[in-house]
Amino acid sequence: MIAVVVSASVCGVAGSAVSLEVPVGPGLPSYTIVGLPDTACRESRDRVRAALLTSGLVFPNTRLTINLAPSEVPKLGTGLDLAMAVGVVIASKQLVVADGVVRGFLGELGLDGAVRPIRGVLPMLCAMEQVDEVIVAADNAAEASLLGNVRVRPVRTLAEVVKALAGVDPWPDVDIPSRLSERSGRGPDLSEVHGQPLARLALEVAAAGGHHLLMVGAPGAGKTMLAERVVGLLDDLTDAQALEV
Repeated sequence: MIAVVVSASVCGVAGSAVSLEVPVGPGLPSYTIVGLPDTACRESRDRVRAALLTSGLVFPNTRLTINLAPSEVPKLGTGLDLAMAVGVVIASKQLVVADGVVRGFLGELGLDGAVRPIRGVLPMLCAMEQVDEVIVAADNAAEASLLGNVRVRPVRTLAEVVKALAGVDPWPDVDIPSRLSERSGRGPDLSEVHGQPLARLALEVAAAGGHHLLMVGAPGAGKTMLAERVVGLLDDLTDAQALEV
């Protein structure tokens, strides 16, 4: 049986969707990962094996190959651990998922089966355009919820994921704290700056026209003081701009 699980990887600040193909077939016991995994990704074989066993699941004693497609794109980090574990469980027929929901899985696994947070969840989620919901570590839920168009399922352990997918238990009810906050109070204002007429004019022109700024001057000339007050001249970012930043 071949299981196909959706996940993503990140290189720099750009995310790329990854499709994990997990066939379990006859042959000498082995665990092979192909598709340009880096060292951290390749080491997932030990994390996945230990996480399955400590979660009360069976690690198949057969030939196991995981293909990370597309194969020409490097896969970095530990964010594919959870997807690999779910793929192994489905391919070995320990779990049947037939509800038609397209899910993405992002998270690092601990040896005790814990799902740990990873970096770069937001660009990874942006790359997974086809998913209906995403399963992430509880500590990544706030970041994942910023996208707004995908249901976020925060989890803490691999056992929770398997039981929820099997319909044995409901998805864990985890409060997702908001990472967005209104600007509180009055920040530094350009009106507080006395003198510096040319520098103030340059700030106003740059903010109004969207130009770049290069501040040059001796220490103590007021560069930092002026730079802190540029924000007060700018409009709030749109949702799209905030996501890009």
